Amino acid sequence: MNSVPSQQTVADLPVGAAVPPGKAPAAAPSLSRDGKATTGDIVRLDNVHKWFGDSHVLKGIDLNVKPGEIIAIIGQSGSGKSTALRCMDHLEQIDKGSVTVCGHTFGADIPKSDLKMLRQDVGIVFQSYNLFPHLTVERNITLALTSVKKMAKSQAKEIAQTVLAQVGLSEKSQMYPEQLSGGQQQRVAIARSLAMGPKLMLFDEVTSALDPQLTGEVLRVIEKLAREGMTMVLVTHEMAFAMKVAHRIVYMYQGKIHEQGGPDMLRNPQTPELQHFLDNGL
Repeated sequence: MNSVPSQQTVADLPVGAAVPPGKAPAAAPSLSRDGKATTGDIVRLDNVHKWFGDSHVLKGIDLNVKPGEIIAIIGQSGSGKSTALRCMDHLEQIDKGSVTVCGHTFGADIPKSDLKMLRQDVGIVFQSYNLFPHLTVERNITLALTSVKKMAKSQAKEIAQTVLAQVGLSEKSQMYPEQLSGGQQQRVAIARSLAMGPKLMLFDEVTSALDPQLTGEVLRVIEKLAREGMTMVLVTHEMAFAMKVAHRIVYMYQGKIHEQGGPDMLRNPQTPELQHFLDNGL
């Protein structure tokens, strides 16, 4: 469980230090791959609306994420949390409002060239691992590097070994997905995203299909990324983990951001809806 955030600011931290949970990172300029400045926020959602047919699933979402910040989005099924996350990578098209991610601003549409650069700036990992079963672990990681980035195979293999070491799977590079546990496959999926050198990582309920032991494996990798300063937005049902790693927790209810704050908000909810959610989930 996390302690109440102190009043130390990010400016007081050593250069290059990861921002501890509970401390909001100071605004810092960042560049996307095409050289555009993010002007402080690496993610910004402005009045974002999304409909699926007659269902209004996002109702005016306003959210910003600063470089180095870790945001945990929580809420019951159907609250819109996964849809909001997928809008950040344009996997879901918004119907109203605007989204800015890593310097790329878009509404319902985005030029293909900008979308390609956006996808290189943003890594996303889902509940399902989406690994190619006929390829080795190493090739699952190097495929995008050689086909999208046109990288030499030797360089791609070096990066694969680096990111596999980062997730604790160096010895599994020549294995196939079916030879791995669910937790190991999810860690390979994380390594595959890290290999692209993203500025932002999105995680959508990545542990929901895993048993508790395998869940712990994956959460330790995400916690390591947090210590290293990776900017992350996580949709999660792991409340204790959210309190441990997140600088800010966002509670969504019926398509809106209903409450948000530091990790301590889960100990002291301000709305009956969040209290009810926690009573049923913690």
